[in-house]
Amino acid sequence: MGSDLEDQLIFRLAIAILMEEHRVIERVLRALELATEQLEQGGKVDPGFFIDATDFIRGFADGCHHRKEEGVLFRAMIAAGMPSREGPIAVMRDEHQQARDYTLGLYEAAQRLQAGDEQALTEVVRTARGYATLLRQHIAKEDNILFPMAATVIPRSEQAKVAEDFAQLQHDETCVGVHEKYLALAIALEGRVEA
Repeated sequence: MGSDLEDQLIFRLAIAILMEEHRVIERVLRALELATEQLEQGGKVDPGFFIDATDFIRGFADGCHHRKEEGVLFRAMIAAGMPSREGPIAVMRDEHQQARDYTLGLYEAAQRLQAGDEQALTEVVRTARGYATLLRQHIAKEDNILFPMAATVIPRSEQAKVAEDFAQLQHDETCVGVHEKYLALAIALEGRVEA
């Protein structure tokens, strides 16, 4: 490990990566909201858009991103003395699970809609809206409360280890092109809806 200052800077960079991933997720949320509005207004939206959006959510938001949060950051905060079954970490984990539930519901409804079940349109709209609302609030809590809290709770001597663990996850993802695949999918989803 480097000096105390170097360790802090490395940790801040790791948090900045999480926040940058939030910006990518927000781009997909905006595309999801636009597609949902188009559906509600009677417009034509390919159900495959929603299926692809759930692929992004599962692979990037819940996969790459939440692995860093749950598998590294939350564990480091718990090791530093934060409770895991109550308080901010418990809330964030619960919201991650709610997001998974919305994602599954959206995927199943989009599959039904794609198969010609027009009744599924209401469920696509409900789950897409629910997911987007939940994630926007969740991201705000993490950016403005949880991440600053992590910087004060995790001992400086452990902060570089968090950054190293993030880098290892990122390396594992990048080695097989997963991160790049989902960044490209985010851009493609944006391009499939009208602003």
